[in-house]
Amino acid sequence: MAAKLAVGYTLDELMNDITGGRTPASFEPSIDYVVTKIPRFNFEKFAGANDRLTTQMKSVGEVMAIGRTQQESLQKALRGLEVGATGFDPKVSLDDPEALTKIRRELKDAGAERIWYIADAFRAGLSVDGVFNLTNIDRWFLVQIEELVRLEEKVADLGINGLDADFLRMLKR
Repeated sequence: MAAKLAVGYTLDELMNDITGGRTPASFEPSIDYVVTKIPRFNFEKFAGANDRLTTQMKSVGEVMAIGRTQQESLQKALRGLEVGATGFDPKVSLDDPEALTKIRRELKDAGAERIWYIADAFRAGLSVDGVFNLTNIDRWFLVQIEELVRLEEKVADLGINGLDADFLRMLKR
């Protein structure tokens, strides 16, 4: 599966072997957990190392997280990287006039922090298709990140006093 995704197939084009090919691989499984693995990079320790991701092995390890949904699992994995992130923490200030240029550059030329720049791209108003055109990351994954960013914005807009019990339960799902 990973090799096919690496050569350009999308999750919608690949069939899920576990279901006997009856569902696409993009269909979130009905099992009660999802596992996410993220490589850990440590370019700070290697002065002069090129921090752009290529076919060359550059990770120094990886984290694996288990959650009830892909979004939960992904956020747990981001926190598990132990890089000081609590989730999709912003990498750029949108007040900076160069923010969008930096975001586009980081999306197009992949680095170790690309996943956080994807969230920044959605905060800056880029669409799923716009981010896809820069990254070629399957739209299903991009939609998952965009949904988290939109929820983050809604929580910020409501403030702590505006969060009712139903909304909090939905966030904890």
